[in-house]
Amino acid sequence: MGGSGSKSRGFWPFAGSGPGADPPSVGHDQSLARLRGSRSATPFVFTRRSSLYYDEDGDLAHEFYEETIVTKNGRKRAKLKRIQKNLIPQGIVKLDHPRIHVDFPVVLCEV
Repeated sequence: MGGSGSKSRGFWPFAGSGPGADPPSVGHDQSLARLRGSRSATPFVFTRRSSLYYDEDGDLAHEFYEETIVTKNGRKRAKLKRIQKNLIPQGIVKLDHPRIHVDFPVVLCEV
């Protein structure tokens, strides 16, 4: 599932501020200010953006199709047409079980 990694530069929510941490480079005052304010960053993810949509009738699904009748050479044929208009995204969904963030810099299992 793509798009779950962080794309911002200069912000690492799991950066350590202990004795082994690298000194911040010059010119990153804004990212340093963000790091100091995010001491409560957790490696867990509790919500995610849903990939489901509501249609006009209130049905919830990934994709919606409409059956249309096409006449070609005197023969009637049913065809499915994908509906892409008037769909409302479901939004943010709370996860049943917390997940570990994709950018968490720890090896969980070595084989």
